[in-house]
Amino acid sequence: MPDTWSVSTLTRYIRTTLETDYRLKELTVEGEISNFSRPASGHIYFTLKDSNASLRCVMWKSQAAQMIYRPRDGDRVEVRGSIGVYEASGQYQLYADSIRASGEGDLFREFTRLKAKLESEGLFDAARKRTLPPQPRRLCIVTSPTAAALRDILNVIRRRSPSLEVIICPTQVQGVDAPSQIVEAVDNANKLKPDVIIVARGGGSIEDLWAFNDEAVARAIAASPTPIICGVGHETDFTLADFAADVRAPTPSAAAEIATPDQSELVSDLRDLTNRLIAAIESQIQDRRWALSAHIASLRGLSPRAALANSRQRLDDLNLRAVHALQHRLELDRQRVNSTTQHLNSLSPLAILDRGYAIVTREGTTEVIRDVAEVQKDERLDVRVGRGKFKVSVDST
Repeated sequence: MPDTWSVSTLTRYIRTTLETDYRLKELTVEGEISNFSRPASGHIYFTLKDSNASLRCVMWKSQAAQMIYRPRDGDRVEVRGSIGVYEASGQYQLYADSIRASGEGDLFREFTRLKAKLESEGLFDAARKRTLPPQPRRLCIVTSPTAAALRDILNVIRRRSPSLEVIICPTQVQGVDAPSQIVEAVDNANKLKPDVIIVARGGGSIEDLWAFNDEAVARAIAASPTPIICGVGHETDFTLADFAADVRAPTPSAAAEIATPDQSELVSDLRDLTNRLIAAIESQIQDRRWALSAHIASLRGLSPRAALANSRQRLDDLNLRAVHALQHRLELDRQRVNSTTQHLNSLSPLAILDRGYAIVTREGTTEVIRDVAEVQKDERLDVRVGRGKFKVSVDST
């Protein structure tokens, strides 16, 4: 055996040793799945872990295609296979032939419990979700300042809305201190009164994303007065923060797409609106021109002089009718006065006297004599007839 080993020789020796150990063949390993992925090749890659260690696992496409059970992060499973070595990375791993669920993992079980609790409180109700502003002016990003997710978000914003004011509220996104820092960062973001807030983190295992499954984080996001977009992990990752947010984005970049309007699209829309407005104004102007021409033609057929002459003739007619009406009224009044005069004359004492009657009064008085017994012999009386009066002396009664 050589004293000096090459890396390849040593790795190949370790591989042969492990693969020829009967105890490492056809063995079953129980653990919790994390970092599960199934790329386009159809192979399955994941990590099997417990509280003290982790084991890389691979299942080739031929075995994966025969599986009915679809594993996911957080599942507690029993994996049957053989131990081997991936020489390119010098890493031993389990080549899985089958995967069988043995129960949910502790983290996933806790996630399910918290989700059910918050959901029963109405924290995830669609009715309480707020509408995102169509044209935000200020955007706050709650994430780690060193995260690749932040660079992706900023690249999208620079491309779509370079004039948007962006404020970064830094926080840890993984670890024991992450939940309290995320809550504080969301509170700080709201104090800046932005139009929208993005809470973001890149992909990872259920353990990596666990800060966003914290109950305090979910409640802080739900209580935020500013609309929040949650872009945590990849499209297949779901956290309590996703359910509590007003909008869930499949990735941090997608969150930036959702939050910002595309400036080029806005310019195109503005151009279209301008053209439509110009066309509408031109159409209105043309309609007004046609209406004005019609009015001018109508006015030409209605000469002001002819209208004035007609008005004057109508005034003359009205004046003549008024004079005739007044004359008629005066004639009627005259006839009424004459009739009344004649009636009064017929009732006048003088008219009675003209018919031969007389009025006898005591001399020098107005006392009318109505009875012979009222006079005495030799009494002087005044007698009034139709045309004058005279005195008489009573000779006898």
